[in-house]
Amino acid sequence: MPISQGDLVRRVELLDSVENSGLGWFWATDQHGRMIYLSQNAQSRLGLGDEGVIGKHLTEIFQSDDAENADGDGGRPLAYYLGARNSIVKLPVKVAASAENLILEIAGKPQFDAQHNFCGYRGSAKDITKTHESQRDAKRLAQYDALTGLANRHRMNKQLDSSLNKYRSDKRACALMMLDLDRFKQVNDTLGHPAGDELLKQVSCRLGQIFGNKSEIGRLGGDEFLIMLPDVDDRGELGELGARVIQMIAQPYSINGLRAIIGVSLGIAIAPYDGLNAEDLVKAADLALYAAKGGGRGQYRFYSRELQEGAKLRRQLEEDLRDALIKDELVMHYQPIVKASDYKLSGFEALIRWEHPERGFVSPEIFIACAEDIGMIGQIGEWALHKVCEQASQWPIELRVAVNVSPTQFTSSDFVQVVQRALQKSGLAPDRLELEITESVFAGDDDLTRTIFTELKNLGVRLALDDFGTGYSSLSYLRNAPFDKIKIDQSFVRGSTEEGNNNSAIISAIVSLADALGMETVAEGTETKDELALVKKRGASHVQGFIFSQPISHEEALERLAQGQLIYEPRGPEKYRADRKSVLRKIGLIHDDHRYIVTLRNISKTGARIEGLLDVPVGTEVVLDLGDGQLAVATVRRSRKHVQGLEFETPLISNGADGLCTRHRVSPYELEAAGRPLAALPHDAFGVLQESGLKRMPSIPRFAEMEFEPT
Repeated sequence: MPISQGDLVRRVELLDSVENSGLGWFWATDQHGRMIYLSQNAQSRLGLGDEGVIGKHLTEIFQSDDAENADGDGGRPLAYYLGARNSIVKLPVKVAASAENLILEIAGKPQFDAQHNFCGYRGSAKDITKTHESQRDAKRLAQYDALTGLANRHRMNKQLDSSLNKYRSDKRACALMMLDLDRFKQVNDTLGHPAGDELLKQVSCRLGQIFGNKSEIGRLGGDEFLIMLPDVDDRGELGELGARVIQMIAQPYSINGLRAIIGVSLGIAIAPYDGLNAEDLVKAADLALYAAKGGGRGQYRFYSRELQEGAKLRRQLEEDLRDALIKDELVMHYQPIVKASDYKLSGFEALIRWEHPERGFVSPEIFIACAEDIGMIGQIGEWALHKVCEQASQWPIELRVAVNVSPTQFTSSDFVQVVQRALQKSGLAPDRLELEITESVFAGDDDLTRTIFTELKNLGVRLALDDFGTGYSSLSYLRNAPFDKIKIDQSFVRGSTEEGNNNSAIISAIVSLADALGMETVAEGTETKDELALVKKRGASHVQGFIFSQPISHEEALERLAQGQLIYEPRGPEKYRADRKSVLRKIGLIHDDHRYIVTLRNISKTGARIEGLLDVPVGTEVVLDLGDGQLAVATVRRSRKHVQGLEFETPLISNGADGLCTRHRVSPYELEAAGRPLAALPHDAFGVLQESGLKRMPSIPRFAEMEFEPT
């Protein structure tokens, strides 16, 4: 039925009223997608004229909102609908030519003539800028942490999951760092939760400065952070990053005029080596973080398969530690501190030891961290103070004794009273007791800290600043706190004689500072004769380390004092060399096309000692399979019967604690290329690579393998 002139007028009036009301505008294109009509009201609102609209392709005027698709939540782009000649329904677009950041919602239907030829689109549009901004803000709040502005747990999980799926198809690597702040609770407790919130903001800023825009940084909640690093699998590079994070986070913070100091522990896992999907990789990073915290905090750890068993052991140790005091399993050992001038005994440092009934002596780094986690550090610290004062009062010679004090113990409300009770009960002269305190005690309330120092000095005890220089030490500590001694951390003494090492200059600076302030200095961790000569030359007043004595039991100390043995002769290696870690485990050794099982006896960054092969010629090139895809090319430098000394072609690196690892590993993607399933690394990773011809192999005549019992 034909439309009358009156109906046509009414329709036009209706369309005009719709446009004038702002409910919507209309647009049309020809069969080539070129704009042939846009409502005048729309042109005015968008700041466009006919010359900027008519004849231009629709995608030149309207562009898909890329931000909408950035998180993978948006629909298909406008060009897709036009190319497929599909209907367009509520599609958000940006106006390309508009000076304003306008967002429109467009709809349209393809038009066909009687012969089914495509004629173009007819559609509508409306301004949804305000609504869209509100929705985007709400969406952002759902994906980002309101306090720090970092991605939240939901977004990090989503990003990690989608990224790993893509990286797997592209055969790319991705590292994951999981961070947990140390002593954050202490800041909350002493300075209040608003200060804790401000601290989290500052930590977020520092992380942003370290990693820049090459990573995704998220806050999982509380004081936990997660960092995703695409295309990074070099554990040397990751170790350097981890060390930098630890150093940067440890710098002091200024919060409302107060000073706060915290630390950080972090775990590192790498896809595809430690997990192929988000769940496995996060679990691996979490286990590595747990190991870092268990190893004494303030360190990083790489994931390894052994950590699963280590986590179980840690949980069991936490349970056993609760009974250790009751069962009298904790004991005090004493390490001599001697005068640098004549090697005469000056005093002892008291060191707590835990003799587990089944596991023997447990490392203090492990069980002290356990004690902090389960809230026993104050109880154990009080026991140690009483025990040390009681035992020192029995010595036939009046020597000083130093006791380590944890930051938690120091800031407890009754710490001064605990010290006073220990002195009174034992009868020990106060000036014989020396409390060793680390700079982390300054993390909280400055007024409270100064009050505690004043009260301790009124008791007559001595104070020593322990581990000086390992954090970001401030000279204001030495100005405001009445220290009697500065202990030079062993990290500066160790390796100080190596060429190109700056530790020697640092030792000189610390000694000069202490001398100017009338304080004694102790060079901790001195183990070799060249180190001893250096710290003496640099002016340290006292020395402590294995070159004189390891920590000894109270009974041994009593016996030595009773016999008047007060002079210690230095006994140790002539020169420092890279630490060698004693081990005893079976590993693989590959030579030519043969794989042998040998015993690894010790290992350092630069080499290893093995047993199990007979008369291997010096100069032979071999490859050690250290497990988990770790292959180290090495050359035999010493060989005597069944024992060989090897030098690595590429030095190993620290795993963040007391272990070593290779910078790179055999990629599961390489194993997949060799025809093996993309799953856990096989023990004989090298054999797989040999089959596929992916790696260089030493080619030297075969040598004999022998069976023997390790000595």
